[in-house]
Amino acid sequence: MAGKVPDSVLEALDRIIQDDTVPRNVRRAASEIKENLLHGEDSLAMRAATAISTLEEIASDPNLPMHVRTLIWNVSSQLERISVED
Repeated sequence: MAGKVPDSVLEALDRIIQDDTVPRNVRRAASEIKENLLHGEDSLAMRAATAISTLEEIASDPNLPMHVRTLIWNVSSQLERISVED
């Protein structure tokens, strides 16, 4: 897994981005996270840490549906493994 973003993370971000029940600002943030994970300049561990920070911010959005909040927590935990491994 080192050096590569797990497909499950990208799939979860895609689900958030494409879910119309998710507030627009959260979908936009998920899209930016995905773009940075795939094409960012920093090491994968740094990009994962940045993504986790942003995900924590958007997970606290009171308008977020519970299923999306759970998805965000799942993505964060997967990204935490990257930052530890690399």
